[in-house]
Amino acid sequence: MVRRGTQARAEIVAEAARIASIEGLEGLSLRTLARSLGRSKSGLFAHFDSKEALQLAVLQHTERVMTERVVRPALAEPRGLPRIRALFRLWGGWARDHLPGGCVFVNASTELDDKPGPVRDALVASQNTWRRTLRRAFEIAAEEGQLLPAADPEQLAFELYSLMLGSYLYARLLKDPKTVALARAGFERLLASASATPAV
Repeated sequence: MVRRGTQARAEIVAEAARIASIEGLEGLSLRTLARSLGRSKSGLFAHFDSKEALQLAVLQHTERVMTERVVRPALAEPRGLPRIRALFRLWGGWARDHLPGGCVFVNASTELDDKPGPVRDALVASQNTWRRTLRRAFEIAAEEGQLLPAADPEQLAFELYSLMLGSYLYARLLKDPKTVALARAGFERLLASASATPAV
């Protein structure tokens, strides 16, 4: 019975994430979710007692999926630049293809930037974790002797994070067909500026 309840909750959250990717976290409601799942709204209260609880569950679910599809596979790559390349490549694919409306985190950032509360706090925490992941990847590359002595891992992580967000908007909002090529060129230029050895 517990397993069935856990599975049902996971299915509900996955569908909520799909809806949130299109309608936004603010556009997500128990009523909309119930209609999409063919369930009664009252039945969803067994799993979530408020819209805020549902929004928090969506962010937690999305972070878990991103960890499984982006971070864990990247960590299986060799330390240093190969791992950074994997993070960039896997995040790009995940952001484009994971959900029909795109990345829940990026979409929510414009909704919640000026709305204090637990949901914004959870979003900020998830993005800070991602920033630390990128910075640590560059720190490891420096430890491996793959970066120039003057290279700053925090600055490099900032530039990579910015490149990712910029390429996301180019692809999703501007529909620029050159986005992938432009993003790859920007990424290679970023690595070349900091790498201790020329790219082969």
